[in-house]
Amino acid sequence: MEPTAGDTTHDTTGAHRLLTTVDRLAGGRKAGIRVGDDARTHPKTRRAFTTIAWLLAAEFVIGIAAVVVAIVLLTNGADVPWSVWMRSLVVLGMTATLFYFAWRAAAGYVWAYSRLRLFSKIFPVVTLVIAAIPGFYPLWMVTEQIVFSLILIGVADYLDSDHMRATFRAPVAG
Repeated sequence: MEPTAGDTTHDTTGAHRLLTTVDRLAGGRKAGIRVGDDARTHPKTRRAFTTIAWLLAAEFVIGIAAVVVAIVLLTNGADVPWSVWMRSLVVLGMTATLFYFAWRAAAGYVWAYSRLRLFSKIFPVVTLVIAAIPGFYPLWMVTEQIVFSLILIGVADYLDSDHMRATFRAPVAG
């Protein structure tokens, strides 16, 4: 049987194999479960994922800005703690991961929605707890972490809407 245009079930390209492997690692046994096209393309679902993409883009800009601030401070002779460099790398890595989850969730994958929803709730808590450690980060980095957390809370709010929870309701076994 020849695959039809847009059919990725028979796609054997390297990119498709890579995505399938990453999905399987991140999604486990339920990696292939997707919501129906009508739910995935519903205007409320599409609008939510568009907003989430913009919020995550803002997160990425904040992460890049933190790296730029650290470099500027370093080149001007300031001592930039190791924790700032690690935090900057972690923020960029987390944001890339969240973008992947959002992209796959927008494609209808239930596992990706679940991961995005979970991490958009956990990351702000962890970030704020670490920011509260006295002297661990300079004030500008603490401010960056607070803004980062507030934006992620916004992502979580979109994902927790009644519409999104109904759209990505876990299928019942059987």
